[in-house]
Amino acid sequence: MAYEGYLKDFLETSNITVGDTIKVTKPGITHKGMLLEKPDYSNENTIILKLNSGYNIGIDIKNAKIEKISTGEKPKIELDPVDKEISPNKQNLSILSTGGTVASVIDYKTGAVHPAFTADDLLRATPELVDHANIEAKAIFNILSENMTPQYWKETAEAIYNEINNGADGIIIAHGTDTMHYTASALSFMIDTPVPIVLTGAQRSSDRPSSDAFTNLMASVTAAKSDIAEVTICMHATEDDPHCDLHRGTRARKMHTSRRDTFNSINMNPLAKIENNKITINDKEIKYTKRNETELNLNNNLADKVALIKMYPGINPEIIDLYVDKGYDGIVIEGTGLGHCSDDVIDKISRATNENIPVVMTSQCLYGRTNMNVYSSGRRLLHENVIPVSDMLPETAYTKLLWAAGQTDNITEIRNIMQKNLKGELSTTISQNYFIKN
Repeated sequence: MAYEGYLKDFLETSNITVGDTIKVTKPGITHKGMLLEKPDYSNENTIILKLNSGYNIGIDIKNAKIEKISTGEKPKIELDPVDKEISPNKQNLSILSTGGTVASVIDYKTGAVHPAFTADDLLRATPELVDHANIEAKAIFNILSENMTPQYWKETAEAIYNEINNGADGIIIAHGTDTMHYTASALSFMIDTPVPIVLTGAQRSSDRPSSDAFTNLMASVTAAKSDIAEVTICMHATEDDPHCDLHRGTRARKMHTSRRDTFNSINMNPLAKIENNKITINDKEIKYTKRNETELNLNNNLADKVALIKMYPGINPEIIDLYVDKGYDGIVIEGTGLGHCSDDVIDKISRATNENIPVVMTSQCLYGRTNMNVYSSGRRLLHENVIPVSDMLPETAYTKLLWAAGQTDNITEIRNIMQKNLKGELSTTISQNYFIKN
């Protein structure tokens, strides 16, 4: 939106318009940058500058001296035509964009980064993609990943199914990183796939010099052309750009708010390393589903309501009653240690299981596995028919319980589904080597 009131009058009097380079001096600090338009949520006395570093900052101009350095044109995004270069000698890949930072640019109407790209804009930003495959790009959503829901997962699964049915040799999902691991695990259970399905994103948007979007997208094309026919996540392996890691969709987790190598594989190594358009399997002992080994199948029936509850000292046990009273289809407990919770919470869990609501126990420790036979609280939980799921990640247990409760309302069948390794979400053994990445 445009600047209004005092700011509008001030800028007009100073002969400053959006796109001009200005210098703002306040006591003890000076900033120089390009004036952007005002977000509708900013302070009424705040102007927005884009610095040479690529970052945007808001500055309250009270007690500030503003000097115009040069006149510039109002910023705009140029939309060049997309040349897809279809060739019978290249594999056919579909890029499905859901939004997120990998599919975002600066929106000069607000001065902020938004999920503003269409799927074709991904190709404009990364034209090198078409050198390696025939790319068909579609935008199925245009949201930030914190707005992702199980309903969106169902629609994404259906879109993937249709693309594969129509001849796609591999699928790339452009997705925000915040909830990417939830989506990857959900898709893993909903789709049996004969081709690779690769989720990728970016920690830093394409308008920034340090953006990881290009490297991640290029590596994802290599992954989508590979023989690994699973749902995976492809992201930076280090803070630098040399290579990416390919993580199993049911085993990956976002571990850092801003690092480019934010994703780790938990309780296993990444499936593969991707560098210079080549993919190398990391561990020959890890079994993975190979291309065309599985027939395409879609089963995206999900339960309506499943809760994920983190245990902590002093938690009000009535939170369990709330979900029971609201008719939830299942509850996942992110327990302490080997899979524990307080005695008063166990009393409420007893009510839930007695009312045929499946309660699944994971550990907030992430590494290692649950073992509820060690301490009396764990044995009591087992007596109350709580379902332990070994080393399954809490987020994966949540998506799997949504899927399991969508298949049946029989508690025994749900237990069997949750404790059966379907998509590499459970391990028979765990190495001590699988711990926090240095």
